[in-house]
Amino acid sequence: MANMKHFLMLGCSIILGLWSSTSLAETRVINSHGIAMHGDMKYGEDFTHFDYVNPDAPKGGTVTLASPSTFDSFNPDIPKGDSAANINLIYDTLLVSSADEPFTEYGLIAEKVEYPEDRSWIIFHINPKARFHDGEPIEASDVVFTFNQLVENGRPFYKAYYADIVNVEALDKQRVKFTARDNKNRELPLILGQLKVLPEHYWKDKDFAKSSLDIPLGSGPYKIKSFDSGKSVTFERVKDYWARDLPVHKGMYNYDTVHVSYYRDDTVMMEAFKGGRYDYREEISSKRWATEYTGKKYDSGKIIKKEIPHLNPTGMQSFVMNTRKDLFKDARVREALDYAFDFEWTNKQLFYGAYTRTNSFFSNSELAATGLPNEAELALLEPFREDLPQEIFTKVYRSPETDGSGNNRKNIRKAISLLKSAGWTFKGTELVNGETGKPFKFEILLYSKDFERIVLPYIKNLKRLGIEASARIVDTTNYIRIVREFDFDMIIGGFAQSNSPGNEQRDYWFSKFADHKGSRNLIGIRDPVIDHLIDKIINAQTREELVAACRAMDRVLLWGHYVIPQWHIDKHRIAYWNKFEQPKEPPLYGDVGFFTWWLKSGASDETHSDATDTDPATDNKPSDPKE
Repeated sequence: MANMKHFLMLGCSIILGLWSSTSLAETRVINSHGIAMHGDMKYGEDFTHFDYVNPDAPKGGTVTLASPSTFDSFNPDIPKGDSAANINLIYDTLLVSSADEPFTEYGLIAEKVEYPEDRSWIIFHINPKARFHDGEPIEASDVVFTFNQLVENGRPFYKAYYADIVNVEALDKQRVKFTARDNKNRELPLILGQLKVLPEHYWKDKDFAKSSLDIPLGSGPYKIKSFDSGKSVTFERVKDYWARDLPVHKGMYNYDTVHVSYYRDDTVMMEAFKGGRYDYREEISSKRWATEYTGKKYDSGKIIKKEIPHLNPTGMQSFVMNTRKDLFKDARVREALDYAFDFEWTNKQLFYGAYTRTNSFFSNSELAATGLPNEAELALLEPFREDLPQEIFTKVYRSPETDGSGNNRKNIRKAISLLKSAGWTFKGTELVNGETGKPFKFEILLYSKDFERIVLPYIKNLKRLGIEASARIVDTTNYIRIVREFDFDMIIGGFAQSNSPGNEQRDYWFSKFADHKGSRNLIGIRDPVIDHLIDKIINAQTREELVAACRAMDRVLLWGHYVIPQWHIDKHRIAYWNKFEQPKEPPLYGDVGFFTWWLKSGASDETHSDATDTDPATDNKPSDPKE
């Protein structure tokens, strides 16, 4: 239980902080073409395009992409249904993030922003030229409508993400104002800038919360031309797109048509790529990358295979334990299960040595905890010392290691010791609860047979502990339902991170969302210390404060042993048919910038035939689903 005295003092300080912040005189108001999370913006008010695009890129042609999924909805913002891939191509947002800065946004629907230095409110000035695809102007009332729909009827994520907004109002047709609870959440203006804008006149007579394949009205660079339910969607470029010449879109969205085919079987999908039935893929399987991207088409240059290093945080992919289940409530049990996983053997035998073991929820970034806590981290952690694992202050976290031989007896012995200290004992070769006599038994839920090669060796190691673990594969629709209902023991799940973590951390770890079905608090964490650190992340006033808060929370999460860390890679692995041209400078952050590419002159623009369907993606799909 958390130290009650500390939290009473903390509550008083928060109340006093709110009083003092609201009693201060209003700070200087800034009018700008964009906004940076910390520091200065790279691009000035007169910039004409981003550095990672070719502003003169020719438009035209058709590209075909593939998705390992199916779909039954065109609404990606509600808990129901499985939404079509790339659907957000049809929508514009208030602002646009640049891909060569950690977190800076520039005007799209909003041509400029107005906000005080303390960022306690923000006014978005709507571009008078902004239009929906039916020609109707985008107005402030559409922004208000969108915000309310997403918070009231959208995924639980939105309620968490925008929790600190207390009021939104249309000041007139071109200005919409958002007011924050206080002046502590510096990220709020930027995450509001990410808001797509929905047309109120289209949705006012429809049920936004209902999953549907009715083609929605958008305002973005593409609109849906046609679809075959669950099998394919074709997007066409909007020829009179209102924002085509704005600096944030100059040189982007160059294909006339984007066709997306859906596959339920990854082997079939790979064969379809090699057969030329779609044009581009990013590989997520190290085995496939090492063994299947070979042959005459690669040797001749017809298909290009490339690895592109990136600066993206890789987050945490892991075996996720559901702590709502009694079996996983004890941290010693969770730690013991980590000792049963042999990453070194797995990486060597299954992954061709391609991966690095993950030891942070913010892996591949400066936000990851390293060494022992520094002075800034200790200032955040010391008040909770009595309530935290003491290892946080005395040890550097490292996932259990082996020699890769497959003989991990030392780790098995350590796991047995932890389980016995947690009240488990052996009855013959079976591990049972010392009080109830119930056997240690659980299920690992999967949505693809390809996971079995990872899971089965782990199950074999668990057997050496007397634990009866099993793997169950369900179709994607059921998988999504089960995970959203938190009705699982263990899954393979990913917790993605950005270079500027903030309000989304509530959806991942905040106590309030542990029982909020559909949230991304898959683990079921309820920890007032983590709640406090989330607030510190959200309210960080400088990059240094943000880094310290992330590292502090990283330590608490790691030493809570909530997950069994898996692996990550710091590069994109892509392959594409040699029909594309690319800008000289690639993006530093985010994806590889496929929508900054264009088709070579004379490249075929015929839409590829659909191939056979197969295996779908999910909200909680891991970053490397084959491994």
